[in-house]
Amino acid sequence: MERIKQTVESQPIVLFMKGTPQFPMCGFSSRVVQALKAVGAEFGSVNVLEDPEVRASLPRYSDWPTFPQLFINGELIGGCDITLELYEKGELAQMVAEVARS
Repeated sequence: MERIKQTVESQPIVLFMKGTPQFPMCGFSSRVVQALKAVGAEFGSVNVLEDPEVRASLPRYSDWPTFPQLFINGELIGGCDITLELYEKGELAQMVAEVARS
């Protein structure tokens, strides 16, 4: 749990996903990566498939059961559906722009 907290707090935008941004291992992770790239986000990522401890602990940490999970400024934004909804409304671009300004 402490390692997850440090990861979330060490970078403004972090995506816990299956696979990597270059090689997503599930469609949901791939779609979130595409949305982040489309708005020009610089983000860190954690491959939960390579870290069973994080994969098991993250749902308890965030109170969110599925992957991917997007955090911005230490706050859980949500999974694929919520991220894509924010992207379609233009709100994801605003959130990323605010991170870039700070």
